Amino acid sequence: MVAAWLSPGQMLSDEKIATLQAEDAREVAMQKALRFLGYRARSTQEVRANLEKNEIPEATIEFTLTRLQESGLLNDQEFAQAWIENRNAFRPRSHRALALELRRKGLDREIVDDAIKISGDENTLALDAAQKYVRKVQALAWPEFRKKLGGFLGRRGFSYGIIAPVLRLVWNDLHSGAENINIDDDDEEDVL
Repeated sequence: MVAAWLSPGQMLSDEKIATLQAEDAREVAMQKALRFLGYRARSTQEVRANLEKNEIPEATIEFTLTRLQESGLLNDQEFAQAWIENRNAFRPRSHRALALELRRKGLDREIVDDAIKISGDENTLALDAAQKYVRKVQALAWPEFRKKLGGFLGRRGFSYGIIAPVLRLVWNDLHSGAENINIDDDDEEDVL
């Protein structure tokens, strides 16, 4: 874009050439960052790592990140909230698992903690996750049902204290019209 203002035969000083090259490097970095952000929202750390991978100088990276933040295209708080909303809607996880994912994305603990506070109740998240998975295990007998669904919820980061009541609730919902099935609390010890 800068070259559009130049004309053939125009004499440029070394200082002007350096300025034009710096502006070009900033524009290249911005285009790479925008392309990277075009697929999905990203954390500041993810964008930084991508620019470093493309061997962009540190000063240019800082300039690009600042420019993106000022324009509202890069905001870690909004990213964390959007990530949690997406996970809760499509692949519910425990607060602990969500926090771990966000920390891996390079977010500060304070931002992660603030986003987790508004993410919803873990019991509801576990029930949502169980209801999405239950059709795969609904025909199984209680021991196998408990093992499969409990394992699934455990892999999603939910604790036993949350898994056990959800298992009973989902099982009872599935078999509400059927004969009453005895669920022993002793049997639940090997859920995970």
